[in-house]
Amino acid sequence: EGKKQVLGMWISETESASFWMTVLTDLKARGVKDILIASTDNLSGFTEAIKGVFPLADTQLCIVHQVRNSLRYVVWKDKKEFAADMKEIYHAATLQAAEQALENFEKKWNHKYTYAVRSWRNNWVELTQFFDYPLEIRKIVYTTNVIESLNRGIRKYTKTKSVFPHDQAALKAVYLAIANIEKKWTLPIRDWGMILQQFLIKFEDRCRI
Repeated sequence: EGKKQVLGMWISETESASFWMTVLTDLKARGVKDILIASTDNLSGFTEAIKGVFPLADTQLCIVHQVRNSLRYVVWKDKKEFAADMKEIYHAATLQAAEQALENFEKKWNHKYTYAVRSWRNNWVELTQFFDYPLEIRKIVYTTNVIESLNRGIRKYTKTKSVFPHDQAALKAVYLAIANIEKKWTLPIRDWGMILQQFLIKFEDRCRI
């Protein structure tokens, strides 16, 4: 139906491949048969866990997080120009154009901000999965904005509690926050009919309605 839905809540002291494996195995046991594309913010071990449980899934790293993390290494006077050059990469019309933009970006900035540029190179495959999809799907999958919005909503509902006495109290507060947020998710994703058709064509053997 094209509507957003929270599939579960899990608590862990640390983020690791084993934790994410537990989460994904739980989802699979509850009936999730396949993941077509997963958008993540490069959490430790998450991509490895996704590939371990759903090996056919595409994994797309969040561009917003990549940009934000890259800018951490850039001095203030260069930030605007550096950000504009990164935008040329992820706003490119095709993967080939993005690769050319990355080449230009690397030639211009690698001598000064080697680590920031290298992070694009090191994560290139997962940063560019969205280029395999039509524009309507790209807009949805190239960032984790949906999750960021949900997290802000949860914080809004739980910020009055500075301390939770135990995990169950925290889970209850988060559950109630999510229940309130989900009530507002009444409409499908924009252009869902077109997006569904695109998924059916691209994943003919895996996508059924």
